[in-house]
Amino acid sequence: MRGLTRVYVVIYNHHMHGSLSLAASIILRAIDDGHRYGFDIMESTGLPSGTIYPSLRRLEAAKLIRSAHEKGEQSKGPSRKYFQITAMGKRALSEVIARYPVLAKGSA
Repeated sequence: MRGLTRVYVVIYNHHMHGSLSLAASIILRAIDDGHRYGFDIMESTGLPSGTIYPSLRRLEAAKLIRSAHEKGEQSKGPSRKYFQITAMGKRALSEVIARYPVLAKGSA
């Protein structure tokens, strides 16, 4: 069963890479550029929270990013969820840069 699950995940992830929206691609680029949490990603991309957070969930489900909750040193509020691009996410980002050349570093 484990092998079948792995095959499904590979097929699912391959499908996700080919169908990343421009917004999801921009978010993936922002995370790769070091913008690590939701509000920072919103500020750097100009995308609204109604686009950012559902896209982050889809990117994480596709294993293109991973997240961890961390309590900020100066923060007295709830922990912040930080995102990091995965190796699979870096490969997907290369694919979307070929599709959307404007996402290449230095092209903006």
